[in-house]
Amino acid sequence: MNRTEIILVGGGGHCKSCIDVIEFENKYIIKGIVDLPKEAGKDILGYEIFGNDKDLPALASKGYNFLITLGNMGKSKRRIELFNIIKKNGGRFPKIISPKAYVSEHSEIGDGTIIMHNAIVNADARIGENCIINNKSLIEHDVFIGDDCHISTNVVVNGNCMIQNDCFIGSGSTIKNGLKIEKETIIGLGSVVIKQISEKGVYYGNPVKRIRD
Repeated sequence: MNRTEIILVGGGGHCKSCIDVIEFENKYIIKGIVDLPKEAGKDILGYEIFGNDKDLPALASKGYNFLITLGNMGKSKRRIELFNIIKKNGGRFPKIISPKAYVSEHSEIGDGTIIMHNAIVNADARIGENCIINNKSLIEHDVFIGDDCHISTNVVVNGNCMIQNDCFIGSGSTIKNGLKIEKETIIGLGSVVIKQISEKGVYYGNPVKRIRD
């Protein structure tokens, strides 16, 4: 099998999990990692941090594949900025799907999205660009997830839900079927969402309550 190179952008803990998925998928050779200048020359799981954010336009113009491996714990602004810089300059964003995940042939996955180990994406689900669908999460049938979202570990998104752009759903949360969640919303870990969320903000609890803007 011929494998092409991919550059990872962001060298924290989430990067390590992404490396594991990419190695297991065995479609891409990791060229290296781009991170902050102070991290130059360091090694993450055998891959060198060989550049920083200022190098991205030049690297993207060469047509490399990229994956944003900067984590998203409810603060996605920089992930979005990096994604847009690379895309504007001609970089490519493949879909990364763990062989340990189940992704229905009748689903749609956006560019630059990673589906991690033991996640399930069921029929007629649509997931946008630059998303993290983390380990053991369940995306049920007819769910829509917008761009730049992070669906954390062990989250259950039941059927016919709509999660708009730039949302973070914390680990172990459950969303009742048929609900809509407004863009730029954060759901704290272990929460249970049983009603529509029509105003962006930070929500937490069982059932969730809005705790701050």
